[in-house]
Amino acid sequence: MKNFISNLSSGKAAMVVGVAFITSVLILTLIDDFLLANFVVPGDTAALSADIEAIGKLFGFAVVGYLLVLALDSIIGLALYIVLKPANKNLALLTGVLRLLYAFTLAIGVFALAFYIIDVYSYAFIKLLGYIFFAIHILVLGYSVFKSGYIPKSLGILLIFASLTYIIFFIDTNLSKTIMLSIMSIMAIAELSLSIWLIVKRNGLPENE
Repeated sequence: MKNFISNLSSGKAAMVVGVAFITSVLILTLIDDFLLANFVVPGDTAALSADIEAIGKLFGFAVVGYLLVLALDSIIGLALYIVLKPANKNLALLTGVLRLLYAFTLAIGVFALAFYIIDVYSYAFIKLLGYIFFAIHILVLGYSVFKSGYIPKSLGILLIFASLTYIIFFIDTNLSKTIMLSIMSIMAIAELSLSIWLIVKRNGLPENE
């Protein structure tokens, strides 16, 4: 794995980030809109518990889909390290590690919930902890992009702003659906903008020494 990461070019890593993120968005949309609302993001925990009981066997598909998304998040974290390493190795490493921590934390929660080791309220706590890692990851990612010198500073600013919206989650998770959708839209737009830029400009990225 170490040799694979070190031999992966910045251009290929940028493509991996873009494709993996877009794929994960499609899967998340399917889960949250058609299978199990509130499973992916912090929301109404009591409603989530009722929904899990209601959908029965479909809960297994939601679990598999979400674990696939978390696997893609881990890949994104590794690829971002390669993309950002030429600018600042330490910041790139911190960015990647935080994304991996987010994915690992939520994966534990999903497995524990799926095998009835914890209840849905404990899962909600673990999920919120994971999103704290994710919010810090986006903040560091935004700063890394801003300081990189080869990715537009506007994308870094957008990511930093998106990370700050997550503070609302930590203050009050019982928000209206409109506010929740607005927050998630800002985050999605920020990451999607970076992903599209990386795909388009991948051949112009600096390579690691």
